[in-house]
Amino acid sequence: MASSSTANAVEALTPNAASRGTLIPSLPDDLAAVILASIPYSHQSRLRATARSWRAFLAPRALLPLRRSLRLPCRHLLALFPADPAITPPCLFDPATAAWALLPPLPCSPYLYGLSNFVPVALGHHLYVLGGSQFDARSYPLGHPIASAAVHRLDLTAPSTLSWDHLPDMLFPRGSFACAPLRPPDGGNSDEGTIIVAGGGSRHTMFPSVGSRMSSVECYCVRSGEWRIGTGLPRDRAGSVGFLVRREAGEEDEFWVMGGYGDYRTLAGVVPADVYYKDAMVLGLRSGKWREVEAMWEEGERRKLGAVVALDGEDGQTKVIFMLDTNDIFRYDFVLNRWIKESSLRKKIPGSSSCSFVAMNGELYVLTTAIQSLDISDHRRMPKKRSTLEIQVYNPEKRRWRFMTTNPPLNQTIDFKTAITCTIRL
Repeated sequence: MASSSTANAVEALTPNAASRGTLIPSLPDDLAAVILASIPYSHQSRLRATARSWRAFLAPRALLPLRRSLRLPCRHLLALFPADPAITPPCLFDPATAAWALLPPLPCSPYLYGLSNFVPVALGHHLYVLGGSQFDARSYPLGHPIASAAVHRLDLTAPSTLSWDHLPDMLFPRGSFACAPLRPPDGGNSDEGTIIVAGGGSRHTMFPSVGSRMSSVECYCVRSGEWRIGTGLPRDRAGSVGFLVRREAGEEDEFWVMGGYGDYRTLAGVVPADVYYKDAMVLGLRSGKWREVEAMWEEGERRKLGAVVALDGEDGQTKVIFMLDTNDIFRYDFVLNRWIKESSLRKKIPGSSSCSFVAMNGELYVLTTAIQSLDISDHRRMPKKRSTLEIQVYNPEKRRWRFMTTNPPLNQTIDFKTAITCTIRL
């Protein structure tokens, strides 16, 4: 039987639902609330039209506090951006149910196109899209990419139709930069906090050998809606990854910037080649000072840093850092400053293929694209094709692998060399 605390939570947090009728006939409302609160986010918008009581109960602003009150586990959702989000709409993926939900596209401009190397980041129930590199039909010479300073935000708990809001631009246009959300350390409103960005440049995926670099750092305060200059990196750095490391009480929290490239050298005196960093830079959030972490691997061990993800604990704070290098997964040892091999992919990825590496719900996900042909009954037409994602999932605690496949609601093949992903915790 449902507990009295559950009944009190339902009555306190969903007064409108109770006034509009029974949630599920022949079931107590407290038990029905637990059932409906467990519905995946991607299905909620369709089910709101079932009944007036469901429409009131499944309103995100009422449902999410109820989930926390019922102590239902938080879910990580994957936000996938297959291409320019103003042209191809992004989508959300719930790995627990293999369910997808389309998100609205970014506002479209008649002059700007081909946005790439932007950085999506989640803070609370909001999804942000920051910067990037794009083309401007008004610029000269044509076909020369420029960095973007635009910032857009999507509120996933909006009571009506979802839409992107245009926030104040960054102080410096940039793409391919390190970024991390800084949530309130005192357990305050998860939608409030700070977003810190560091480094970056103007490189575009169509021109992978050119583009500027920068070292500036700035922070966005969600409450004030303002960008502020921070202490810059000691050197120009682009293409790096950033994450927050919470320390014990009394110690200073840190913002880590790993990998990336800075200077370049020429091959045969003509072709530019990036010089990749083997070290990391760490910013003390209280002191505002940078310190350098020496090279994380020996000469000849690898050319550059692989795909890096931070695995969060139950409290939402960074727990372990993992890297996918070709077909091997490594765990970062903070004490030794070395990458220790953790496991190898069960299904190897060919060198010509691309993949995405993300951390969700205490597990590591490696996503690759496969093609399935459908509807071949009419031989007069080319068979229709849809994209299929093959996902290898690794659990670091149990050291076990599992496999799954899913079909995103897209009519195009996903190229993970240009597609961008991030996770959001609801």
